[in-house]
Amino acid sequence: SGTLDLKAGHATIETSLDRPGMVLVEVRPPAGTTDFHGASKAEVGRVLLGAAVAPREIRASGPQPRDFDTFWAAQLRRLDSVPVEPQLTPHESGRDGVDYFTIKMNNVGGAHIYGQLARPTAPAPGPLPALLILQWASAPYPLQRQWVTDYAAQGWLVLNVEPHDVPSDMPQAFYDALPQIIKNYRLIGRHSREESYFLPMYLGDYRAAEYLASRPDWDGKTLVAMGTSMGGQQSFAVAGLNRRVTAVIANVPAACDLLGPLHGRAAPYPNWDVERPDVRETAGYFDAVNFAPRIRARALVSMGFIDETSPPAGIWAAFNLLAGPKDVVPLVDAPHNHMSTPEEVRPWVERWTAWLADLASHGVK
Repeated sequence: SGTLDLKAGHATIETSLDRPGMVLVEVRPPAGTTDFHGASKAEVGRVLLGAAVAPREIRASGPQPRDFDTFWAAQLRRLDSVPVEPQLTPHESGRDGVDYFTIKMNNVGGAHIYGQLARPTAPAPGPLPALLILQWASAPYPLQRQWVTDYAAQGWLVLNVEPHDVPSDMPQAFYDALPQIIKNYRLIGRHSREESYFLPMYLGDYRAAEYLASRPDWDGKTLVAMGTSMGGQQSFAVAGLNRRVTAVIANVPAACDLLGPLHGRAAPYPNWDVERPDVRETAGYFDAVNFAPRIRARALVSMGFIDETSPPAGIWAAFNLLAGPKDVVPLVDAPHNHMSTPEEVRPWVERWTAWLADLASHGVK
């Protein structure tokens, strides 16, 4: 901490770490002053700066649960005992040459998986690469048709699923009227691995991947899991659980290193109170860092150096544990995705767009 003298137009901040990690610097205008043509301190706000120290050596904050694989194997057997019973309902796609459907499938505990599916209009020229799109965090919201039809127009068989047990195509008033507890879902069941809200979410993602792989129009070689923030979190989970996933594209994934606050790191979404022993125990089964070593798929991962929702240290820890071919896109000036400017995230947009085009053309190398 200290005061910067900017009379010369610039100043230097020097610091160091004694171990691999991330540095986040916050700069605020002096209290009671104005800056930038008379704007108040509140209007100017704060400036964040980020730096990495030996990021390829950043490790997870705690060990994985000893029965991690046993637990998830049991949950997948439980899911397998529930018939899929997919219900596809056709709708107008709004795009020439694209078929569009809403879909409903069974999940555990009487829950359902809702989503939308699109593909090039049959008969398409040969089997199709598959893309599973997973959604970011928020109170439940409708899925937008163009999120799948745009990719279908590029030659993808694409499925986009709701993270919640709600229909994907209702009017906004339907979602607004949902109980408040569902809108605060991130905290539901955090005291128990069997009751966590993320358990049926991850299982629904697994079933969505299995459904894509079961379709006769899948090409049998390319199945991409893609998402931003909580969607990136889900992409790690489904790729760690399902070997059919051949590529992962995870933009600022959430839930990376949930135990980080116990070791001086910033807390990632869903911001669980891991100081509680029961919450800390549950966290291990849903933490992206514990799915990462099980991922053999090719992976592309980004992190924002000034991201306070998905802190970069935890993402580095998860990235470093990935077992397959991997590429990283450090966004050195970027906060979380919805707060970033197009220029701050331009390197990511260019990389994942090129990646997806390559996967559509050539599959996984």
